[in-house]
Amino acid sequence: MIYEIAEKAKREVENNCDAFEIYIDESKLIELNSEQDRLNFAKEEIETGVGIRVIKDNKIGFAFTSNMDKISETARQSIENTKLNKRDENYSFAELEKVTDVKKVYDKKFNDLNLNESVELLKNTISQARDSGCEVTGSGFSASECKSLILNSNGVSIENKETGFGISLSVTIQKDGEIATAYNSASSRFCDLEGEKLADEVCNLAKSSLNSKPIETDNYNVVLDYYAAIGLIQTFINAFDGENVARGRSILKDKIGSEIANPSLSIIDNPLLEKGMATTKCDGEGSVSKATELIKDGVLNSFIYDIYTANKEGVKTTSNGYRGSYLTTPMISPSNLEFKFSEMKDLSEIKKGVLTTSVLGAHTANPISGDFSVEASNAFKIENGELTEPINKAMISGNIFEIMKNVEGITSEIRQYGSFIIPKLLVHDLRVVGQN
Repeated sequence: MIYEIAEKAKREVENNCDAFEIYIDESKLIELNSEQDRLNFAKEEIETGVGIRVIKDNKIGFAFTSNMDKISETARQSIENTKLNKRDENYSFAELEKVTDVKKVYDKKFNDLNLNESVELLKNTISQARDSGCEVTGSGFSASECKSLILNSNGVSIENKETGFGISLSVTIQKDGEIATAYNSASSRFCDLEGEKLADEVCNLAKSSLNSKPIETDNYNVVLDYYAAIGLIQTFINAFDGENVARGRSILKDKIGSEIANPSLSIIDNPLLEKGMATTKCDGEGSVSKATELIKDGVLNSFIYDIYTANKEGVKTTSNGYRGSYLTTPMISPSNLEFKFSEMKDLSEIKKGVLTTSVLGAHTANPISGDFSVEASNAFKIENGELTEPINKAMISGNIFEIMKNVEGITSEIRQYGSFIIPKLLVHDLRVVGQN
């Protein structure tokens, strides 16, 4: 069906513009949410949409529709919309290249999954949390299948087919007048999520966070659990955005070839990663996926680009022009970010430190300077290599670009959360301000 739609759109635009790009999205979604331990939202949805971009007289136009009877009108509108934009010779569409196949991004089990089975999975997760003595404050489950096709006037025609599954849980627990909360989530390309295991992990974290004690203000070795690490290094990764670099909004501008991180660290943007949540044959512009080494042995090696920004900067696209759906035009975004350390530290090597499971306020970090001040959440003291008592409220402050120069990986499971594929991280000499 999507090829028929694409051909219809192609016939409408090919003789009326200088170049065209047709993006078609066909998605199926099951989504559930609970408030406390009661299901309060359930959705099963099928949607097909078309986004059309054209270039005419060096001006770009875009229009979209979810009504397959309005392909002709949408095509004409995309051409009409070029009149609203300025001429820019940097506009172009993806060139034809050999496509690399991707592995383990589709689970046939999606076709057998129905709403009732999804509800049962979420209910089992909630029941496990309740049986563990926790009160569920919220939970969610989603399953999706997406088929997309991108076709353009340069001969590009690439189809992607993928599935994704996710589950989340937040809980609270009360004891002797004290309240502790905890949250976690899991995602996979396959229907292999273990909701009951997630419930045990979240409840154990909440229980461990009870009876918290204040911590003395000092500089500590801080272990960033997965969510805490992601919260802080998101600011670091934003500095690799080619548009931010071009506009002078990145501290990394003019630092290609410079050492900006621990020499034991390499970061790879890898859209070809097997089973990766952002794995795809091409980006949202039809540029064939390729791995990009952002940092190699601590040295800045590359930024990430979409076609337009790459053209402006006189470089090649890194195939990082992604779009959320047919409703939007491509924007620069990372794919699967692999954090690889040549050496790892063990928790047992830390004599005096703090582990924080997540941080609150990471979005307030200065995106250019990298300065941050965040609240540690579900945090614990580390004494002689062991997690000891939970910590009362504490603030952690520092500079993300400075701490990346000596950041180390902690021996732990490598997990993917969003774009990030990371171990737990160890940062030295962070300021921790205790609060009663």
